[in-house]
Amino acid sequence: MPSDRLAGWLAALAVTLVAGILRFWRLTEPKGIYFDEVYYTKDAWGLMTHGYEVDSKNCVGPGYVVHPPLGKWFMAASEKLFGYTDCSGAVHGSPELGWRFASALFGTIAVLVLTRTARRMFRSTILGCFAGLLLAFDGLEFVQSRIGILDIFLMTLLIVALACLVLDRDYGRSKLADRTAALAAVPTDEDRDAPPSAGGGTAVEEALGARDRATRERAARERDVRYGPKLGLRPWRLAAGFFLGASMGVKWSGLYTLLGFAVLAIAWDAGARRTAGARQPILGALRRDVPAWFGCYVPLPIATFLATWTGWFVTDGGYDRHAYGNGFVAMWRGWWAYQDAIFNFHEHLTTRTSPHPAQSAPFSWLVLGRPVPYYYDGPAYGQKGCTSAGGCSREVLAIGNPAVWWVGTACLVVMLALWVVRRDWRAALVLVGFASSFLPWELVPSRTMFFFYALPLLPFLVLGITATAGLALGPREASDTRRLVGALSVGVYLIAVVLLFAYFYPILAAQQIPLSGWRARMWFPGWI
Repeated sequence: MPSDRLAGWLAALAVTLVAGILRFWRLTEPKGIYFDEVYYTKDAWGLMTHGYEVDSKNCVGPGYVVHPPLGKWFMAASEKLFGYTDCSGAVHGSPELGWRFASALFGTIAVLVLTRTARRMFRSTILGCFAGLLLAFDGLEFVQSRIGILDIFLMTLLIVALACLVLDRDYGRSKLADRTAALAAVPTDEDRDAPPSAGGGTAVEEALGARDRATRERAARERDVRYGPKLGLRPWRLAAGFFLGASMGVKWSGLYTLLGFAVLAIAWDAGARRTAGARQPILGALRRDVPAWFGCYVPLPIATFLATWTGWFVTDGGYDRHAYGNGFVAMWRGWWAYQDAIFNFHEHLTTRTSPHPAQSAPFSWLVLGRPVPYYYDGPAYGQKGCTSAGGCSREVLAIGNPAVWWVGTACLVVMLALWVVRRDWRAALVLVGFASSFLPWELVPSRTMFFFYALPLLPFLVLGITATAGLALGPREASDTRRLVGALSVGVYLIAVVLLFAYFYPILAAQQIPLSGWRARMWFPGWI
């Protein structure tokens, strides 16, 4: 790890401060509810006041919703602190701040956690801050941090799980190295002196006991040499399982990343045992790591996911809560029926039955083919403060920073080459994380999908760019010329990211601009 521990934290906090200012500034604009806030703000109010989602049409009875409740609980806590609009339409406090504060907070936390994680991955404070700035100045992450919907909670929890995964990798390898060294320091039978007599008993009994102990120790040592030593409790692995379960409590799609991370974790375990000198590293991982690995990545996430439904379980008014009567078994049957209804909803949400003008195919996400217009207002000259003769435009467009998404997509090829040539674990993390969040959407091409579903891909695109930037900078022993050219290249790229964010800022933050300025930012027909 880098030795500049204090400077590393100060730099990460500085990057986070920049991200936070951007996200909280004018957070209450535009006023009122827009896009899918119409659903989630009311769901959050229901959780805050009843413990379950309430039918927003008549303000009584259970509401049928199609996503788990955790993200809405975060919004409910925010509304409790700052304000909300109740089901009847009455305003309490500052409602826009209430239902958007949690999103802005999570979007800012994501920048801090990714900055620190990248610093650990690449052993560089500079590269860590570079990754944090890319996330801070991405348009999609910015927009999702300023609207009361769920995706920012999903992405942030996945980033925290990613951080725990990386920490567990370092922790496990360090512990394995220490125990392997301790094993090597233990004298073999040939090196041992004969054990002294403990007194009492016959000499034959003492000899037999010593032989039994030696046999057991020899067998245990042989197992440790063959498989590698046991590692015991791994707290960061527990934390990773917890946060992955929490991500599923926001949206079911967190399950895909859970599967990818779980496979990666056990593969890293086998690789670590091979590096430590185990004779049978794969079998060693299966025998000594899989039981605890299974606990962390199967029952723990399931338990965490179920815990996010606590409000539904402990109250009586939730949807399908008493569909099968009263009692413990009936409660679980009702909950399972509810999950089945949610699954059927998503299964039948297709481009044929539920088309949408902003829908898009997954591969188009990587090239920003169809961003999502969340809000638009086009006042004429003299209206709503418009001073442009040609009229004005005010929009919130969910679009990524082209310099991040286009370059990040190209860097996936670099990551594939890096893994093939060097078996770089960081490249594997980028590829597995990206694939587990992207490829499942390709398996359901008929589904009605939107660009903001791609938000969980963003951290892995950023890490891919960061890894490529590290290659451009070169190793510490590289020539001064090489390092200078690399630093200039990375610096120019980062400036381009910031400038593009500034250029698109008006259509990300509902800032009123002349209609001609809005048109200049619509680079492709699919952006309109």
